[in-house]
Amino acid sequence: MSSKSSNSTAAPPADTAGLPAPIAELIRRGAALPAHPLALDGAGRLDLVHQRALTRYYLDAGAGGVAVGVHTTQFAIRQQGLYEPVLRIAAETAREWTDRPAALVAGVTGRTEQAVAEAATARDLGYHAALVNVAAFRDADEADVLVHCRRVAQVMPIIGFALLPEVGGFHLSYEFWRAFAELDNVVAIKMAPFDRYRTLDIVRAVVDAEASDRIILYTGNDDHIVLDLLAPLAVRKTDGTEVTVRVRGGLLGHWSVWTRRAVELLDRIHALPDGAPVPAELLALDALVTVTNGAVYDAHNAFRGCIPGCLEVLRRQGLVSGVRCLDPAEQLSPGQAEQIDRVVRTHADLTDDAFVEANLKRWLADDGAAIDLIVA
Repeated sequence: MSSKSSNSTAAPPADTAGLPAPIAELIRRGAALPAHPLALDGAGRLDLVHQRALTRYYLDAGAGGVAVGVHTTQFAIRQQGLYEPVLRIAAETAREWTDRPAALVAGVTGRTEQAVAEAATARDLGYHAALVNVAAFRDADEADVLVHCRRVAQVMPIIGFALLPEVGGFHLSYEFWRAFAELDNVVAIKMAPFDRYRTLDIVRAVVDAEASDRIILYTGNDDHIVLDLLAPLAVRKTDGTEVTVRVRGGLLGHWSVWTRRAVELLDRIHALPDGAPVPAELLALDALVTVTNGAVYDAHNAFRGCIPGCLEVLRRQGLVSGVRCLDPAEQLSPGQAEQIDRVVRTHADLTDDAFVEANLKRWLADDGAAIDLIVA
């Protein structure tokens, strides 16, 4: 049986696929890409000071960039006329705050006309790739979903997105992902089905499409972050060839909180040579991180409080002023605050409270004010 390794610690030669070379290298190496929350003030207006502070926090924490307009940003920004302002604030803040390359990923959603328009907006604002959410195609044929993705990819490089049904997504087949991996201008796939079988289907599809040197795998499985990043994933092809690929980075809502620790974790994993023994304490972190995610993401209540949970952690640190969401019904679940209390107390080493406290005043220093868009 022959074998080869692909997408391992030494990234394959860069194929920029329409990306600036430094951004292509960053994505291929594997980055921590937090899903950027939305900061609202008490009156339901976009809070410019805290929105900028969040972006500054992520960049200073060492994140490779940010994903904006995604689930954690709240899909309802589109109905509120906030899509362009929120993307613009993050892009401008990133450019003003750091000289190092920072990948800007824009969530695009809706049917094709809307998604193409959002991708064009993001491209014109300086975003590098579009994370394509196809939830609007839940009842469509997969062939139609593929046509949709191809249209968006004509506007800018795209990242595939397997989104779990509990937060609005639906499962796509192995056949879809194999065809998707053959599209031009696909640079990565965010795997977030929260399902090992379906995650491995995506990996196999990318390998079978001969795309594992071109498409970089990112975890979005907030319930299995550490092992997704640590475990070599072997795919045995029909000709007996075995290909091993790695998940190189994470594009995660969970990494919108305690981001400094997430970056340190990813750096530790990247520092491990291929084939080296994995320290037991690093393996054990998978369970510990998943337990903290269970509280923040409200896992036992079908993730209903996942966005307020992230905001609650950030509120306690002073990075946002409250947990208000665009949908007034989207609130912390009963008992969720107490669960967050518990994990903060028992897993203090996984938090970055001291880092935030040391820098918060600097991140909040701004003459900006709330954008006067009242939430209905």
